[in-house]
Amino acid sequence: MHAIVAAGGDPPDEIWLDTLPRDGLVVAADSGLAHVYALGLAPDIVVGDFDSVDPAQLDRATRDGARIERHPTDKQATDLELALDVALDAGATELTVIGLGGGRTDHHLAGLAALADPAWAPMRIIALVGTDRIHVVHHDVTVTGRVASIVTLLAVGGPARGVTTTGLRWALQDAELSATSTLGVSNEIVTSPATVSVRGGTLFLIQPDGDH
Repeated sequence: MHAIVAAGGDPPDEIWLDTLPRDGLVVAADSGLAHVYALGLAPDIVVGDFDSVDPAQLDRATRDGARIERHPTDKQATDLELALDVALDAGATELTVIGLGGGRTDHHLAGLAALADPAWAPMRIIALVGTDRIHVVHHDVTVTGRVASIVTLLAVGGPARGVTTTGLRWALQDAELSATSTLGVSNEIVTSPATVSVRGGTLFLIQPDGDH
């Protein structure tokens, strides 16, 4: 099952509007509800401490039959993490995350870091941030794109081991990328689809500039 999770940062760039799935589960994390309605979607679940959501939109979601999960402000997880947990518990296997970025740098970095948590490894996660498409790679991923378009690989939360690629200009074979390594920056697609796999650890595979 596919799910969309909407966080409360910047709305998705217009280049993605025609590519977003229109079926499956829709989960809004607090003020991410505004993005859900702006896209013409109906929320299935709204979760958070509701410190930033539009009260009128929350009332609308309640009237429309969405499940409302209210959490205390003094909690141990961000609203995004709560939404990811809800999607996983609901049986989502593929996830598109929107609404990251914008505002505070700490929120932006924390949101990206949260996506790399091994707890979400059962789901294939793609985040749309500005014009970037970010794949979270716990095992393997197949990506498409224009020849010569950029693909960057970054290890997250520790080393990524056994990194192997096909279809990229600078191939990696059973390589190790540390969390501070720039070895995977600005690679290029030479054959589409390309593949990236990792034996241990987690990668962000970033396709900038809206290549899709």
